[in-house]
Amino acid sequence: MTEWTTAETAAGPMRVYVARPDAPAARAVVVLQEAFGVNDHIQDIARRFAERGLLAVAPDLFHRNGAGTLRYDQHAEAMPLIGAIGADDIVTDVRAALEYLAGEGVARDRTAVVGFCFGGRAAFTAATAIPGLAATVVFYGPGIAAGPHAVLDRAKEIDAPLLLHVGADDPTIPAEQVAAIQDALTAAGADFVQHVYPDAGHAFACDARPHMYREEAASTAWTRTHAFLDRHLPLDR
Repeated sequence: MTEWTTAETAAGPMRVYVARPDAPAARAVVVLQEAFGVNDHIQDIARRFAERGLLAVAPDLFHRNGAGTLRYDQHAEAMPLIGAIGADDIVTDVRAALEYLAGEGVARDRTAVVGFCFGGRAAFTAATAIPGLAATVVFYGPGIAAGPHAVLDRAKEIDAPLLLHVGADDPTIPAEQVAAIQDALTAAGADFVQHVYPDAGHAFACDARPHMYREEAASTAWTRTHAFLDRHLPLDR
């Protein structure tokens, strides 16, 4: 079952897309959008998680500007929208999503955060500021190591297991930034694994963008993600 609901944040109401599994769930995932909003692709990802028995919520991180969703060919329009969403805004919104889940009976330590593109940066940011999450997964998140909202200097604050997926040919996350993330997380003593996928660029797991999608890399990344979440969100807890 799917629905749109509203969660209250310090910046006002925020729409949230909810995908529920067939049976009541004691585990959840917060799905954080690409630069194009909670579009059909992000909703589809939420439904896929629900099919695996997780209560999935995708908060509309564009709620402050009312942008809703953009087409994939509106990259130029998307850039200033995500550029205006700083670390504090992200943390506020993810906390609101977690509070919504708490009201549904799912505790923070039974909730993972998974983000894509801009949402990957958002997921990493949330992990640096919100203790007690079960796990965090970052799919090709630019802006973590460099840029106006970089948060790599907060790596030592991460206490949840972290899984990162990066395309080797992703121009938005060049090799020096991949290395910087690896070094910072290692120095921080974080529980993490970062996978770099050859012959894959940005958005390689987005099957809604055929010219960017790389089936082999995407399949491997999703297999690793599901195994990671199964390990940190086991059914017997």
